Amino acid sequence: MPLSPANAAHALGDYLHSFPDDHPLHVALRTYALSLSLSLGPALVPFLISPKARAGGIKALTNVLRREFGISSFASSMTVGVGGGAALKFILDNWSKRFHRDASCSTKATSPLPSWWQRLKTWLASLDEFHRNFVSNLISAYMAIVLLQSRRRLSRNTPPRAAIPMTALTTSTPTSPSFTLDLTLLFVVRAIDSLVRSKLLPCETKLSSKATREEKDRVRNKRQQVTTRLDAFVFWASSARIMWCFFYEPDSLPRSYNKWIMSLANIDPRLLHALRAIRSDSFSYVKGFSIPPDLVSGFSRDLGYPSAWGDPALLPGYGGAEADRVWKTLGVTNRSGVGGLPCELVHSGFGSSCTANAGVRGIHAFAEALAIYIPVHILPILLTRPRTLLQKQQIVSSILSILRSASFLSTFVSSIWFAICMTRTLFLARLFPSIPHDFWDGPFGCTFIGSLVCGSSIWVEEGKRRGEMALYVLPRAIRACIPKSWLTSGRRSVRVVERLAFVLSLATLLTASSQSRESLRGLSRWTLSFVMKGPNTGFWKRKRQDASTTATLLDSSSPRESSPPPDTQQTKT
Repeated sequence: MPLSPANAAHALGDYLHSFPDDHPLHVALRTYALSLSLSLGPALVPFLISPKARAGGIKALTNVLRREFGISSFASSMTVGVGGGAALKFILDNWSKRFHRDASCSTKATSPLPSWWQRLKTWLASLDEFHRNFVSNLISAYMAIVLLQSRRRLSRNTPPRAAIPMTALTTSTPTSPSFTLDLTLLFVVRAIDSLVRSKLLPCETKLSSKATREEKDRVRNKRQQVTTRLDAFVFWASSARIMWCFFYEPDSLPRSYNKWIMSLANIDPRLLHALRAIRSDSFSYVKGFSIPPDLVSGFSRDLGYPSAWGDPALLPGYGGAEADRVWKTLGVTNRSGVGGLPCELVHSGFGSSCTANAGVRGIHAFAEALAIYIPVHILPILLTRPRTLLQKQQIVSSILSILRSASFLSTFVSSIWFAICMTRTLFLARLFPSIPHDFWDGPFGCTFIGSLVCGSSIWVEEGKRRGEMALYVLPRAIRACIPKSWLTSGRRSVRVVERLAFVLSLATLLTASSQSRESLRGLSRWTLSFVMKGPNTGFWKRKRQDASTTATLLDSSSPRESSPPPDTQQTKT
């Protein structure tokens, strides 16, 4: 008699639950589900918000579904990389036990197998658990990147779509970097962080069992101090490189990241064109020329100011008394002693006050940051412990965390603008009037100082979030440091280096999740703990414990049927 769909589902569920949570089958299923949610969700968003995407109809939707459910999709590739490593490790563990058991019971008879196979079997059997795990993950990670990059040939015949932050699987052309580059750099940064935490930073778990609680606390505090300072330095250096590239080399950053910075900082694109023209020597106050001639004069006219305020042939190239005479002729009253563009043009419509400009832009960034950080702080609580949102203490704590994170981003933006004004108007340019203003508005002047200053805003953020912020910006900073000419050259060395980095990084992360989980943190620790160990680790375990405790309390408080008195039982008997 055939099973009904409901009975078949129950039978399949019972079969899956017969395996432990860390069984390769469970690891593969969790990996596929999580990877599919990260790739399919963003791929379907354009069909909900973009009329252009919906114009494609069922055919366009079918192409997206075929791409995300295909054998070379992100979900399938990650399942091969993570679940395949777990399966190989499971096979090697069982084979190693059987090899040692057979070797202890076998005689010295000559084996019919080739000598190289015998040596390979002996070497595999001699590996300890750590190295068996690492070798298994190396093999599966290589299969994953080969499978993922095979998508390049298939994607050339499909239209490009918006980049997915986690996968970055966009259409690749011979003149664009590899579409797996962002994912590779993400793994590289997380793997380096794991190695640094496990090898260089002190860890209380390495202390002897006789260590006192005070010694463990001292080691833990020292580790926290070193980690916090290192995270702050990484964020500062990365943000400095990213912002400088945003001003002068935007092609070295992901396009979506450029748009996000542009929206947050609220910078007029024409002002960026002027800065890049000064760097390329197409615009000069000293030489008095601009290519094209109306590069800034048209911008000044659009803002409602005289076009002469944007003409380098009329603007003073140096500070001092000569600059004051020029400003008096042009009708500019707030730049005594300095040259260059008037503040009204640099502020792009936010008035002539440098302090007010920085403050207004900081408020604008604060408002946008609230829309970013409210889901970031609230969603994890809704998914893990929603009842705590009804507690006054939790509500206050969440609000303070959101305001602090938004203040960090607001400080980041306003500090850039204030540093720019301090350099070109308020202090440095006024202190050294003999230095040409081509330098102050050049790539190593005001924008350079602003790029260096903004990263210090990380100290406004909470200590536990500084690490995640540093790990978020570091991959983009590394990408900005790689020569674009090499990335887009199409050389075989580019693919070889990327595959090597992908394989070693993913294998390191997967091995660390099983052997030294304390070396992982943040997003990587949560993701790998859930994927490798199942819903009995991390906050999932706490959630289950809270649910069981609640059920126990409800069960103990529920009314039960009272047993009959002894005499009644005796009568019935």
